[in-house]
Amino acid sequence: MDDWSPHGACVTADPDELFVQGAAQNRAKAVCTGCPVRTECLADALDNRVEFGVWGGMTERERRALLRRRPTVTSWRKLLKTARTEYERKTYTPAEFLPPAEVPNEAVPTEVVDQALEWTA
Repeated sequence: MDDWSPHGACVTADPDELFVQGAAQNRAKAVCTGCPVRTECLADALDNRVEFGVWGGMTERERRALLRRRPTVTSWRKLLKTARTEYERKTYTPAEFLPPAEVPNEAVPTEVVDQALEWTA
């Protein structure tokens, strides 16, 4: 979905509630629970290196950590779409079973699949 933002659960929320710090971030993340475009939102924030706010249910700190763990990912949009598709098909070959040199960018990391499972459940 290219134009995902009008479909977000946050579309009616006060933007100031999504750009908060500390414990308020948990309330902001709760807005993302059950959002139909959570995956697209997160992918957009990761691909564009958005530094502030809660996007796709992740804080800026969580996104930075994910980006550090997976520096070779060139398209989070493609990766998360693949994770969601594989979850929906109920088939998945974990990337950790492949030697590191053979893991393509589009291979779905385990933790991303785990997140996708939560988001699409």
